Amino acid sequence: MIYFVGAGSGAIDLITVKGKDLLERADLIIYAGSLVNPGLLKYAKPECIIMDSASMTLEEVIDAMVPAAETGKLVVRLHTGDPSVYGAHREQMDILRKKGLDFEVVPGVSSFCAAAAALKAEYTLPNVSQSVIITRMEGRTPVPDRQKIADYAAHGATMVIFLSSGMTGKLSQELIAGGYKAETPAAIVYKASWPDEKVVHCTVGTLAEAAAANNISNLALITVGGFLGNEYERSELYNPGFSHGFRQASTPKEAAK
Repeated sequence: MIYFVGAGSGAIDLITVKGKDLLERADLIIYAGSLVNPGLLKYAKPECIIMDSASMTLEEVIDAMVPAAETGKLVVRLHTGDPSVYGAHREQMDILRKKGLDFEVVPGVSSFCAAAAALKAEYTLPNVSQSVIITRMEGRTPVPDRQKIADYAAHGATMVIFLSSGMTGKLSQELIAGGYKAETPAAIVYKASWPDEKVVHCTVGTLAEAAAANNISNLALITVGGFLGNEYERSELYNPGFSHGFRQASTPKEAAK
């Protein structure tokens, strides 16, 4: 059996209970060494074979996983964060399907969740933003038409931008071209949840300056939007004057109490 396991955002105690259990039982672990915290490998049993995929091709990863799985070994493909977000695991799963091999995906805590925790912020605030756009800048890997930064910036929603901390100058230009004002709050979160985590508050217009001043050019998320400000409306969920399926609204007099 092959398991695609989300390693979490960095801190080794943010892996799921199921993910940790699989690491402890695995006969082969192939992990993304450039991004996954190597501290997670301490959960592996002594006889487990451990391979770093940072220098491997897709074909080499498959060539390692398939024979192990075919001989009854438990294989863990350890991806950073959650495999579903820029995990490049679809192509692996498709090959395994063609070979008739069983696999399972075990979700993990994505770095965009860890970034919100580091910021002590909520992405979805009433009357500010009720949508979160997860995207990245176009670089050597293109993005589809109508999915560029400026296209998404036009919505004014919360944005979490991956794989772009080395292009903050161009990112700033694209965000402003799309509709964000230069003074819109922004933040750079470097290595969210890792011991050397760093949080830098800035604005859309000062992204490049803030990144340079803090020597950040990779391994960081850029967050943008009014959720980083101080203005928002109270949620109706716990408002005493709001009814829902589990609670009736109080009268104005009762609510005042």
